[in-house]
Amino acid sequence: MKRRDLLAAGATAVLTSTAWSQAATFPTRPITLICPWPPGGGADVQLRMLAKLMGDQLGQQVVVENRPGATGSLGALALMQARPDGYTLAQSHNGVLRQPFIAPVPYDPLKDFTYLIGVSDNPFGLVVREDREWRTLEQFIEHARRNPGKVNIGVPGLGSPGHLVSEQIAAQHDLKWAVVPYRGTANTMQALLSGEIDAAAESTGWVPFVDSNRARLLAVFSRQRLKKFPNVPTLIERKINASDFSPWGIVAPAGLDPAVAAKLHDTIRRAMDSPEFTNLLAMLAQEPIYMSPQKYLEYVREAVPQQKLIVDKFNLKAS
Repeated sequence: MKRRDLLAAGATAVLTSTAWSQAATFPTRPITLICPWPPGGGADVQLRMLAKLMGDQLGQQVVVENRPGATGSLGALALMQARPDGYTLAQSHNGVLRQPFIAPVPYDPLKDFTYLIGVSDNPFGLVVREDREWRTLEQFIEHARRNPGKVNIGVPGLGSPGHLVSEQIAAQHDLKWAVVPYRGTANTMQALLSGEIDAAAESTGWVPFVDSNRARLLAVFSRQRLKKFPNVPTLIERKINASDFSPWGIVAPAGLDPAVAAKLHDTIRRAMDSPEFTNLLAMLAQEPIYMSPQKYLEYVREAVPQQKLIVDKFNLKAS
């Protein structure tokens, strides 16, 4: 072997050894986990539990930072400004994949992120205040039919599953109601309980309110009934051709050292499998939906063109 080849091989070995050494000692300072929703909602609660469990394993604090807005895509924007060193992570979801087709954003979901792990689904449902007269979805739809333009439904942002499914229900039943966007579940539920809106098409952050008899769940948007609420029908069961699958996971900036990515994946996977986290998901009517980095990226590759079709179908593109 020529001398320069020996030097090149040696340099490669040193770099590889250094990378693995850095991964072995990672992390040496706190990690930031961006929650793209306001405090107090279901996503915020889950990420805070995940952060605690990760921190216990890593020996460094994992700090949740809330960056709500733009239907949960501001976390992705913040991630674009972070170094790919494993110290800044964010929750990702379908809204992040959809946003580039709605308005110009500086990120490309297929190129600018390292997909670490898929964690769970985020089922949506239609809830009303417990003291309202509608006990079934059919009764609520009939009320909306008799009162065109007077019913308000809160959703976690334009282009969210709550928004899209609400529009599908209205189209299939020839209804006219107003869809009101909020910055996240906590804000939507506050508006519902105060009487500002008639219903909320939201993710399962409404579970505590249903459990405490302050809200009533009329239907779920998932493909199957939720284990926690086996008596509540799906929209499909009620002859409404609409459903939603909203998986979420954890991502890092593109260019992350593979060894650091593997360590973060393994840490999050152990946290996912813990009784504390699985019990929290069950309490929120969710279940773990694990996706490896490869499977998660495959899902994203399939989902991105689907999100463009959704934006075109519902005319969501910003003018």
